[in-house]
Amino acid sequence: MFGIDSSELLLIVIVAVIVIGPKDLPRALYKVGQIVGKAQGMARHFRTGIDAMVREVEMEELEKKWASQNQRIMAEHPPEAEPVMEALPSPIADASAPDDKPPYLADASRSEPAPSPRGDAAA
Repeated sequence: MFGIDSSELLLIVIVAVIVIGPKDLPRALYKVGQIVGKAQGMARHFRTGIDAMVREVEMEELEKKWASQNQRIMAEHPPEAEPVMEALPSPIADASAPDDKPPYLADASRSEPAPSPRGDAAA
């Protein structure tokens, strides 16, 4: 993590036990842990802010690039007048002929019964 070998860590622990004492060592380690945690949180917050600023700068650069490309494309291909749409025939008007109806939509008032789906003769 910090380039501390196990022998160096053992030396730090021995010095801490001698200087702080075995009675207060757990409380001191707890406080050191809190300080390290706060420092990590501050570093994370700082890093997040820097990353956000970098993203904003990149987005501004991309927007400028896209705007210049858009201007170049619009200059190469000027917009034409909108084409006039011709009147299309209405599908409702074309379907008004009674002969075009499918057999299942035929007039229900006919006198003969509908054929059976099995092909049996009606009795």
